Amino acid sequence: MDFFQTDEILEIPASELQALFEDLIQVYDTLNVVLKENGILRGRELAEMNVKNSKAVKAEKSPIGKLSLLNAYIKKEIWHIRNGLKTRPASAPTEEGKIRQAITKIQLRASAIVEHVKIIAQGKKEVAFTSCQARDFLSGREGKPPSRRDTIRALKRAENICPALACGHIPNDGRQTTRLTATVDDLKQSDIIKIERDRDTRQRSRMDEFRIIFFKEPGSCV
Repeated sequence: MDFFQTDEILEIPASELQALFEDLIQVYDTLNVVLKENGILRGRELAEMNVKNSKAVKAEKSPIGKLSLLNAYIKKEIWHIRNGLKTRPASAPTEEGKIRQAITKIQLRASAIVEHVKIIAQGKKEVAFTSCQARDFLSGREGKPPSRRDTIRALKRAENICPALACGHIPNDGRQTTRLTATVDDLKQSDIIKIERDRDTRQRSRMDEFRIIFFKEPGSCV
């Protein structure tokens, strides 16, 4: 189906293209983790692919060209995952139908950020914690600063595990700096949503989730 006329000219704000670009980067990074954690691509092969793709995106001058390249690389990652799925059976549940789930580095960073925000919020009505502050905080904990991308991922994960926190951009900030905000009263009443090693209800592994999201199972109805 054609959404636009062939010669139609659209005016799209740069901020919207930037947001789409960042969303595609997150999709690319998520697929990258799947490839690495499940042994489909790893080590030098994965690193060389990422370096090559990153250089190509940076070298592309057109914003639409950058989006097109990222989209192509995401499709390539999905292709690798699909091939990986063909060569292995679906993950079997452990005892009592529970599947073990690892706590990732991003999860640990997010939990530390939530606890730190609660500390600096004491005596205030509202609290804000920017990506710059988060990077400095994590640098002090880990000995070196994480990348801007990983810092933002940790902030977004913090929002997911602490309902009182809202992750967004600083208003009227040309750099679109990411920050967490919350009212202190809400923060006091909010607990971290913990990721347990064993869930009470059965969960699919990440590979099984991608099998269902991207590919039809035999006999499934879509």
